[in-house]
Amino acid sequence: MWLTEGYSIRQLKHFSHHHERKLRYIINRSLNTYPDQSHKSYLPHKYLIFDGTFLFQRKGIAALMDSQYNTIISGKYGISESSQKDLYLFFNPLKHYQLNPRCFTVDGNPNVIRFLKIMWPEAIIQRCVIHIQRQGLMWCRQNPKRLDARKLRNIFLQIPKIITHGQRDIFLSDFDAWEKRYGSKLQATPEKGWITSDLKRARSMLLKAIPNMFHFLDDPFISKSTNSLEGYFARLKNHYRHHRGLSPHKRPIYFDWYFFLKNR
Repeated sequence: MWLTEGYSIRQLKHFSHHHERKLRYIINRSLNTYPDQSHKSYLPHKYLIFDGTFLFQRKGIAALMDSQYNTIISGKYGISESSQKDLYLFFNPLKHYQLNPRCFTVDGNPNVIRFLKIMWPEAIIQRCVIHIQRQGLMWCRQNPKRLDARKLRNIFLQIPKIITHGQRDIFLSDFDAWEKRYGSKLQATPEKGWITSDLKRARSMLLKAIPNMFHFLDDPFISKSTNSLEGYFARLKNHYRHHRGLSPHKRPIYFDWYFFLKNR
């Protein structure tokens, strides 16, 4: 389908040799009907990546990817990760059609994690290690002057390199030593400046993330990051730039066709 290839009308005229009016007619006709996905089966998909992104005017879009094959199994425009109602609209049809995953890899949004645990209490939740490191380094600053911040920053730098249980144990030991030396003291300090507040956030995030950071070490099919889905979103946004003039009621149909035809 030309609409999902990221071509402008001018480029389509060159490739297809159709008149612009004819091309617009073909595109508009396609955007009057959603793709038929009633035949899809979700049962085989066990290892999943879920993430969302924003387009323009804070309009959200969410997608679910099979991490074993890097293929999109579901995507929807107008979904906010902070809305339980939106998450229900996204996931409930999948559960109805027998989606029964073993694991979700997510970016750490607490609302998403809470919802997935309710819908699939037996599923493993794997936190994206890249998001953990990225957020932790931001809160610790690039060149921190405080000794506790410098040491915590060095701990965050270890995260992407962890590929064995031994490396995980070293990481946990280093953080445990940091926590004993600085953690309780940091938590008890009444100081409320930006640097101290951000350092507290970095510590709190890591404490909460650790229980769900290393499931991928026990199962090689579990993705340790959401990078593949973020790459997909980058390509989607690049293609959509050629169609930003779509009317609001046609945008959901456009994205349904994109997810249907461009599932990699």
